[in-house]
Amino acid sequence: MSLTSFAPLANLSGLSHRINRLMDEMMPAAETRDAVARVWRPATDIWEDERALTLALDLPGVERESLDVQVKGDTLTIRGERPFERPEGVSYLHRERPQGQFVRSFTLGVPIQAEEITASYRDGVLTVTLPKAEAVRPRKITVTADDSRS
Repeated sequence: MSLTSFAPLANLSGLSHRINRLMDEMMPAAETRDAVARVWRPATDIWEDERALTLALDLPGVERESLDVQVKGDTLTIRGERPFERPEGVSYLHRERPQGQFVRSFTLGVPIQAEEITASYRDGVLTVTLPKAEAVRPRKITVTADDSRS
């Protein structure tokens, strides 16, 4: 009887390489893919403080004029487009940077003051600030001394 050690992860890197090669063979050539606009999801950070919700989306290469920010009910929707630009006379060997249209929608979860929303775009980052409605903001209550003991 022969004993063999059990190492289920030993061949994982080889398997990964074979899967990647198979995917490359199944995908259309890079030139064909270049012509097709891909859907993409910009990386987004969301944070909250007492006064507002804030979102920051990474959008390098997106023109400010192509951005559309809307709030409807409790949903914030951001749309835009990064156009595909290919320098003349080149053919891509590898591409990872997405282009084309994107849409991101976020459920806000707290009442906001829609008329006070601001959006700014700087250095490829879109920052949207959504002030919370007064009803959900914390309010500090001052405690006074009660000297009316009987």
